[in-house]
Amino acid sequence: MALEKILVVGKDMETHQLLRPYTKELFAADEPRDVWGMLESVDPHLILLDPHVPTTDVTEFLSMACRKTNTPPIVVVGHENVQEHAESFLQLGAFDYIKGKKDHNRIGQIIDKLKRIRIDGNTDARFFSSQCPSSVSIVGRSEATDRTLRMIRVVAKSTCNPVLIIGETGTGKELAAKAIHILRHGTNSTFVALNCAALTATLLESELFGHVKGSFTSADRDKVGLLELAGDGSIFLDEISEMPPDLQAKLLRVVQEKTFRRVGGTKDIECKATIIASSNQNLRKSVEEKKFRRDLYYRLSICPIVLSPLRSPDRCEDILLLAEYFLKNSTICPEKAGRISGMTKLAQQSLLKHHWPGNVRELKNVIERAILLETKDKIAVDNLIIHPENGMEAETSSPFVGLKDFSLERAEKELVKRALQQAGWQKTRAAALLGITRATLYAKVKQYEITEPDKITESVTA
Repeated sequence: MALEKILVVGKDMETHQLLRPYTKELFAADEPRDVWGMLESVDPHLILLDPHVPTTDVTEFLSMACRKTNTPPIVVVGHENVQEHAESFLQLGAFDYIKGKKDHNRIGQIIDKLKRIRIDGNTDARFFSSQCPSSVSIVGRSEATDRTLRMIRVVAKSTCNPVLIIGETGTGKELAAKAIHILRHGTNSTFVALNCAALTATLLESELFGHVKGSFTSADRDKVGLLELAGDGSIFLDEISEMPPDLQAKLLRVVQEKTFRRVGGTKDIECKATIIASSNQNLRKSVEEKKFRRDLYYRLSICPIVLSPLRSPDRCEDILLLAEYFLKNSTICPEKAGRISGMTKLAQQSLLKHHWPGNVRELKNVIERAILLETKDKIAVDNLIIHPENGMEAETSSPFVGLKDFSLERAEKELVKRALQQAGWQKTRAAALLGITRATLYAKVKQYEITEPDKITESVTA
């Protein structure tokens, strides 16, 4: 399997020859600093640094690449017996590291992996950071997403257990948990998830630890708990802040002793799984309010991974990328697949202005609702029905704040008027903002009797 374009950095001809069977076009840069001027014209699918590039230059190059969100995946070819360099380069954002000539056969495997994460254009790789594991769709290339993915890699490659993920509702905590699991245990190991807020205390204990026959009234047979079922894989405890205090004490024992007992049982069972917990609450505050055990909190928060909300300044650039990804991959309306190519500029501006209290989950819902409603080839702002949540004031960027007083005619008139105001009453620019022709805009202006304020004043004073 081959990539369309590979850019190799360095003068090692053996590396050049090694790469030729794996690409249709091979480009070369003598020094890492030469790459930045070549990216736009070459547009490579992979950058590979040969073993003669000095370690300091590789480090500087990777550090710069982290700040350039469109940089393709980078593979570093090094020398044997330099494990410390490999770890350092991977933490800085390298996609992979090849340890000397004996490891050259991995080039084909790496390229196959890149093909599997659709770097060849079947599904645009620009949706994903180079840090993103191939089997997890964590969309985003912002500074916040890159920082989170780097931390996920650091934690996953360590023996840190348990792992704590903190983030607001809808920020992608379960995806982050799956990324840790895949990086640590691979795709073939067991991953089980349990929502601590969804079950009563009795059911939660039984689900987590299992039970023996006769341990309570309805226990008519032995049950294997999720801690046992996870085996050598991972168990994800979502919203652990909702776990009852007595169960928190039992979980603390599991974390400390690495053993547990089924409900009603007397046999200690070894816990081999990675325990990954998440919370959308401030656990430290919950500790101060005596709603969460202090000792369990400190056992969990060895190296917490914090997910930024969409409204965060260092993540807001992911909003349009996520919207485009959801638009491109939605299956909510199969007959419209491929027909809706994007969004109007006004629709994009509306998304950027919204506060997104529900984060990525809310954004996905808004896009899928727009797909259902849209009849044209681009999603217009009138089909972005954004509901205010948590008592927040409605966004003024959208004419809809819900379905109350729903009127397409009134909404369309308001949209046309706003577009004209934003465009300074220049009709060509306003038509472009709305994604319609100038002739259609003139018809709408006439239909709704929309008049520029200065024109109204002139007619009154005449």
